[in-house]
Order: sequence, then structure tokens, then C-alpha cells
Amino acid sequence: MLPALQAIRSKQDFHTLVFIAGTVLLNAIGAGLIIPVTPALVAELSQTTIADAALWGGYIAASYAAMQFLFGPAVGAISDRFGRRPVLLISLAVLTIDYLIMTFAGSLWVLFIGRLLAGVASATYATAYAAVSDISHNGKRATRFGMVGAAIGFGFVIGPVIGGTLALFGIRVPFYISAILIAITFVYGLFYMPETLPKAARKAIRWRRANPVGAALDIAQTPVLMWLFIALFLFEMANFVYPAIWPYYTIEAFHWTTAQVGLSLAIVGIGFSSVKGGLIRWIIPRKGEAKTVLYGFFFAVIALLGFAFAPNTLTVILLLPPAALGAMIPPAMIALMSHHVSQDKQGRLQGALTSIIGLTLVLSTLMMTQLFTHFTADGAELYYPGAPFLLAATFMVLAIGPFLIGLKKINGNSQPVALPESTLAE
Repeated sequence: MLPALQAIRSKQDFHTLVFIAGTVLLNAIGAGLIIPVTPALVAELSQTTIADAALWGGYIAASYAAMQFLFGPAVGAISDRFGRRPVLLISLAVLTIDYLIMTFAGSLWVLFIGRLLAGVASATYATAYAAVSDISHNGKRATRFGMVGAAIGFGFVIGPVIGGTLALFGIRVPFYISAILIAITFVYGLFYMPETLPKAARKAIRWRRANPVGAALDIAQTPVLMWLFIALFLFEMANFVYPAIWPYYTIEAFHWTTAQVGLSLAIVGIGFSSVKGGLIRWIIPRKGEAKTVLYGFFFAVIALLGFAFAPNTLTVILLLPPAALGAMIPPAMIALMSHHVSQDKQGRLQGALTSIIGLTLVLSTLMMTQLFTHFTADGAELYYPGAPFLLAATFMVLAIGPFLIGLKKINGNSQPVALPESTLAE
């Protein structure tokens, strides 16, 4: 390739990565900024107390995750057919309108519908990762996936902070500011984001697969990927213990204040983002994706078992670094899978991954919170606030087995996986 063309491609890659990072960052911020304002906003719209509003707040959070689970494969399949650029731009346009709707929501049902729309429009992580995969070669894929993961992690860290701070000027202000930021990102992408998927690599949409069930059936018919998906599912079931019960656990077990909980979440979030955006770029070229995943499992199990039996605050603090090192697993495992899927199937692969994350967020949150309540309620036969972490550690250990099986199959098949084309009726 001529030097001039190399320079153009490098510039296009730069704009693509900036746009993708901005998109996933704002999606993550949008998911987090509603957390601190939900109680007051729901109480205002439903004319109930904060305590009663918590029930509706839980339904709203679950509905957001459920929409990402349901629509992740469809969005990924659409991007395989029409390209990454239009899907991402339409998503940003919808999110801008959606946040304006929530800014002026006059009833609880309008807010609920707004979060449903936000969940659908935010199911673009698959497309974002697919776009990065399109432009990443020669060992850059895992590190760039790590950069995207770091942006997502950072968004989840600062989202609640931004929401809580802006709420001082009004509980609806966070939505208004988010609409402005997303609109700016849309304009940037409209002028600078190039299409990353060549027309020759595009595929017709097979709607029977553009849903969670169809995506799962596709994977079930490709053993090379099936075991890695099982491993990732178990990992996510374990890892979502942190957002599910961390505030309740630290307050109940160690009597932390709200400020201490917020600070610890910021530290954990920064640690996760640093690992995904920094350490992963150093360790992957030296150790490879497979060994990186195994290192991540080692540290993740240590952290979860430690939290399950932590006797004091000092122990919890000392366990934060190994917990953060567990964040090496997703970008390395996703990169490992993407290496073995052809370019025209990247959207379907990432869509299935998005669905797994959405499903585990719903299931793990319900499971961990119920378990925590059971072991900390008045009259509990055994008082054990660390029980969810023990269950999470079990999930994490179980994830190692299918990962090793999948790795063995990958080592025996170096060619890209041909996802089935005609097994399902169209």
C-alpha cells in the first residue's frame, strides 16, 4: 500500500476509534446517570415515597437491560447487512430524542417507555465492537477491544457521578445534558465516521437468527465458539455481583457510609478501565489472549473468595486490585472469538455477545440481590452478607472448564468459523 493511502487509512481509523469510543462512553454514561436520580424522579412521577419508588426503579433498570438482551442480535445483524455507520448514527439520533422525552416526562409510564427505547438504542455495543474489528488487524484487535471496554467502564464510573452532580440543578437536568452530548457525537460521526464494512462483505439479514434464541442456536451449532460463550456467560454471571450488591454488602457488613461506597465504586471503575485500556495493551502482545484470560480467572477467583470471607474494611481494600485484574478476561476472550469468525459474521458474533451480557445482567442482579436479602434479613438462620460473592466465585471457577475446552478446539481449528447459513428456516 502506498504511503499516502496508509496515511488516509490511519486517519480514517483514528476518526472511527474516536467516534466509537465516544458512542459507547455516552451509552454507558446514560445507563449510569439515571441511578442517582431515579428514586427522586420516580417518587415525583408516581407521587409515592422513596421507599415505594425503589420497586419501580428496579423494574426500570431491569427493562433497560432486557431490551439490550432482546435487540442485541438484531442490531448486530442489521449492521452486517447495511454497515456499521448507519446503525450507529441512527442509534445516536434515537437516543437524543429519547433523552429529551425523559427530560420532559410527565408520567411514570413515559419515563418507563423512555428507558425501554434507550435500552433498544443502546444495544449497539455489538456494532461498535464489529466496527473496531473491521479496522483492526495484525494483533491490534484485542488492544482496541480493550480501549472500547475502558471507555464503557469509564462511562459506568462517571455516569452516576455526573447524574448526582447535575441533579443538584434539577433532577431532569442530567437527561437534558446527555441529549446535548449525544447530539454532538452524532454530528461528529455524520461528518467524520467512515463506513468500516466493505459492501462485498455484507450479508442479507436472516431474521430467524437476529434474536437471542436464533443467535444461541447459531452458536450451539459451532462447538469452537459454543464453549467460549458458556465460559463468558458464567464469567458475566459472576462479575455482575459487583454492581448488583456492592453498596448493600459494604454498608451491611462493614457499615460504610454513602461517601465510602461511592469512592470505592470510583476506585473499582477506574481500576477496571485501566486494566482494559492500559494493561491489556501490554499483556496481550506478550502472553497472548488465552494466557491473559487464564491470568484474569486466577485474580478474579481470589478477589471473589476474599470478598466472600473478608473480616474487615482493610481486607476489602486490599482485594480491589485483584478484582480489577479480572477485567482482563472479556476483551481477551472476545478477541479470541473474533479471530475465528469471518468479517461478514462479526456483527452477528458481537450481537450474540451483547445478548449474553444483557441476559446475565438481568439474571445475576435478581439472583444476587435475592441471595443477599435471604442471608441478611431479620431472623435469617445464617447471617452471611458475603454469600453472593461465594456464589460468584463458584460461577467463576466453573467458567474455567468450558474455556479450556473451547481453547482446545480452537487450537485444533485455525480457520475462521463458518457460522451456519441454512440450518434455520428463514
